[in-house]
This record gives sequence, C-alpha cells and structure tokens, in this order.
Amino acid sequence: MYFLSFSGNGITGTIPDSVGHLTSLEVIDFSSNTLTGSIPSTINNCFSLNVLDLGNNNLSGMIPKSLDQLQQLKSLHLNHNKLSGELPSSLRNLTGLDILDLSYNNLSGQIPAWIGTAFPNLVILNLRSNMFSGRLPSLLSNLSSLHVLDLAQNNLMGEIPVTLVELKAMDQDHNMSISSLYENRSSYRYEERLIVITKGLTLEYTRTLSLVVSIDLSDNNLSGEFPEGITKLFGLVFLNLSMNHIIGRIPESISKLRQLSSLDLSSNKLFGSIPSSMSLLSSLGYLNLSNNNFSDKIPFIGQMSTFTESAFAGNPNLCGAPLVKKCQDEGKDKSVEDKIDSGFVDQWFYLSIGLGFAVGILVPYFV
Repeated sequence: MYFLSFSGNGITGTIPDSVGHLTSLEVIDFSSNTLTGSIPSTINNCFSLNVLDLGNNNLSGMIPKSLDQLQQLKSLHLNHNKLSGELPSSLRNLTGLDILDLSYNNLSGQIPAWIGTAFPNLVILNLRSNMFSGRLPSLLSNLSSLHVLDLAQNNLMGEIPVTLVELKAMDQDHNMSISSLYENRSSYRYEERLIVITKGLTLEYTRTLSLVVSIDLSDNNLSGEFPEGITKLFGLVFLNLSMNHIIGRIPESISKLRQLSSLDLSSNKLFGSIPSSMSLLSSLGYLNLSNNNFSDKIPFIGQMSTFTESAFAGNPNLCGAPLVKKCQDEGKDKSVEDKIDSGFVDQWFYLSIGLGFAVGILVPYFV
C-alpha cells in the first residue's frame, strides 16, 4: 500500500501507533476529521512518506522530534490543530520539504533562523495564527524557491528585514510551476491546497496554486519604515502588511509590482501623499489604505479610480474623490475659473457697448 487517505470522513479518536507498520506508504492524508490526541512517534517508521497531511483535526501536544526520520517528506500539513510548544530543531533535517503548513495552532517561541537555511526547495511557508514572537529572521531571504510567506496573526516585532528583497522566486514575472511536486506512482491522487486570506475573503487554491505569490505579515507588532525593497519582488500577487506599526511613505517604485492583485496596508502609521504611480497598477483588484495618516489629494486616475471610499477611510487629511471631502485647491481652482469666466464676459460686454456706440456715431456719416 502506497496511498492512505481518510480525509473528510468524520473520523474520531486517536491515530493508532500501528500506522507505523505501513512502512511503504508514500501519502498519509487524515485531514478534515475530528482526530484527537498526539501525533504518534511511530509515524517516523514510514520512511517512504512524501506527504503527511493531518490538518484540520483536534490533535494536541508537541510536534514529534522523530519526524526528522522522514527524509523523503516533501509536504507537511499540521495546520488547524491544537499543537503547542516550539518548533523542534530536528525538523531542519527534512531538507527536501517543499511545503510546510503549521498554521492555526498554538505554537510559540521564536521563528528559528535555521528555517532559512534548512529548506532550499521550500515553496510555501505558512505559520499563520500561532503565538510566535521575536523578530523575523533575516535568513528567510535564503528561501530562494519561496512563493508564499504567511506569518500573519502572531506576536512578531521589529522591522521587516531588508533582505526579503532576495526572495528570488518572487522577483520573477513568470513564476515556477508547483503543480508537479509529487510525480510518483501514488501521490498523484493527492492534491495540494492552500488557504489564502486576501481581498477580504478566504480563498482556497488547488490546481491554480502555482499562480499564488504572496507575502502576508499582517496582524503582528512589526515596526519601522515601509520596506522599499519589497517593490523589487516583481512577481508578487498578494501583499498584506496591515495591522502593524509601520511608518513612512509608500514609495513611487510600488508601480513596479505590475502583477499585484491585492494590496492591504491598512491600520498602520503610514503618512504622506499616496503616490500617483499607483494608478499604473493595472492588475490591482483590491486596495485597502484605511486607518493611516495619509494626506493630500487622492490620485483618482487610472486603476485608482476603480476603488471606493472604504479603501481610503480613516485618513482625516486625505481629500478628493472618491471621498466626500473636497481638497482646498479644488475650491480655489473653481474660484479662479469663475473669475476668469466672469472677467471674459465683462470684457465682451463693455466691448460690445463700445462698438455699438461707435457704430451709432459713424453710421450717419456714411448714409
């Protein structure tokens, strides 16, 4: 037996230790059930595993250190459980990992720096909604194959590392396909999936997963200035830095992110004018700049003219369409136009009177 799946069958109870006897298994998919208890350490006997998906259950306890015995593992999904503790350093031995999804657990401690060096082929790193703290390790930039970085809803602090600009797979206009990660005799029946929260919606990607290029660092305690280097990641489709303490201005160079579909910078401390270059982001379908300190007139042209008032709400010094608040120069411009028009009419009025008077005097001499 190479493939074992009980996904979505409403199974309860614990995972039996006897699963370790199935040493030829390449895929174990017990996702979307109501399994409880801990992950059995005997699972490390399944030396041929490519995929281990225990996501969407009620598993508890710590991640077994013995998982590092699964040297063939490419995809590890332990998301949506009640796992706790720190990431075991033994995970660094899973050097073949393409996908690591530990989101929606109770994991704590710092994000270890070795994540950036242990997984040269990692495409998806999802640690969303845990209790990780400390700073973002700068070595994350070594993940040269990374398409998705989701560290949202943690307790991370400090500045966003400038080294993120070195995420090479994100700086390409045409991204690598990850649809053929598991081309072997059994796991072709296992379909990778990823939940992405974007555009205010929760979206599930399966067959179009290769189209997702995303950075989500929202809902943390990150600070410092807007990382201008991130505008060099030309392949980015989703960028969410909302609900942090980021300051500074949005750089004009943001217009280089031509594939950007969703941009959320809301609930930060950004200030200054919204760059007019954002009107060139022709793929942008969702924008949220609300609850910052932006000022001056909104560049309501090009793609920017497709967004409603809600995208700019909570910036008391912003003005112009689509907001109700008018800019002061708009009133001045109107006043100047009125004066010019009025003066022009007056000049014609007096000129016509003068011409009429002249004609009235001169005509009798020609009659």
